Amino acid sequence: MPEKTFIFQVEGMHCKACEMMIDSELKDVPYITNVRSNLNTHTVEVVGYFGDMGEKEAAETLTKFIVQNSYSLSVEKQIRNKNWGDFKMAIPITLGFAVLFIALQKMGIVNLVNANSMTYGTAFMIGIIASLSTCMAVVGGLVLSMSATFARENDKVKPQLLFHIGRIVSFFILGGVIGMLGATLQLGTIGTFVLGLVIGLTMLLMGVNLLDVFHFTKIFQPVMPKFISKHALGVSKLNHTLTPVLVGIVTFFLPCGFTQSMQIYTLSTGSFMQGGLTMLVFALGTLPALALVSFSSFSIKNSSKSGVFFKSAGLIVIMFALFNLINSLVIIGFIPPIFNF
Repeated sequence: MPEKTFIFQVEGMHCKACEMMIDSELKDVPYITNVRSNLNTHTVEVVGYFGDMGEKEAAETLTKFIVQNSYSLSVEKQIRNKNWGDFKMAIPITLGFAVLFIALQKMGIVNLVNANSMTYGTAFMIGIIASLSTCMAVVGGLVLSMSATFARENDKVKPQLLFHIGRIVSFFILGGVIGMLGATLQLGTIGTFVLGLVIGLTMLLMGVNLLDVFHFTKIFQPVMPKFISKHALGVSKLNHTLTPVLVGIVTFFLPCGFTQSMQIYTLSTGSFMQGGLTMLVFALGTLPALALVSFSSFSIKNSSKSGVFFKSAGLIVIMFALFNLINSLVIIGFIPPIFNF
């Protein structure tokens, strides 16, 4: 039986992590010999022994292996609707958040921003947004993949608990290690400025990507080295008592821009405790949504209002990014302080 090569359009692909998730799931199909996804073109090239299956039948068959992670394959090119009308609701929501944000800050009830550094309140807020974003949906996909493995043995609750415990503890420890590494760099004013600039630009890029209107920006997303992420995804396929803990740990290394921007900031803390607490609070921010994914079919991405949510989240992230960039310019004395929080 000769091999066949098909190129399918992928619906639901949003980030580099999606490429790896799709490749990982389809490579497990027995008759597939090679898979290569491409975020730029929203396609996946699949090589395998399809027998008498035609292109359309193969797309429908393979979709069954990735639909649990909200992906689907088709033979027709997808027309990506930018849904500009969603901004009619997203802009007022963002403005309302900004007013509430400033009011709480002024009253001292919630300390979300600080003139000199990112606060734990900001880290928690970014964690919430990250857990609901399209990128962190990949972590949800890992959880579902792991759950499927253990469900065969009717073990549904314990693996989920171990996953979340492993994730939270590892984010604190690994965040602390990054913080300690930052101390050895002895960052001066220029170093702090450069890191602040990198964090701000990374968050700005993520915010723009969440708007889902400028698709070319997705190719500039920062990514974890592919060999690390590839092995991280493979861990979820293991059926071992410690697998859920390991899956929780490896989420620290997945190519999620939110996680990576927090890791970069943690480097600037120069402290194990501060770095560890920053990543811990970020992980706690992601906990509610990921817990819902673990124990239910919760998914913002499949909601009818997902476009409004992602555009609102994108604008809020852009707001945080601009604050960070302006703060970086204040640190080096390029501009006078603008925010009086």
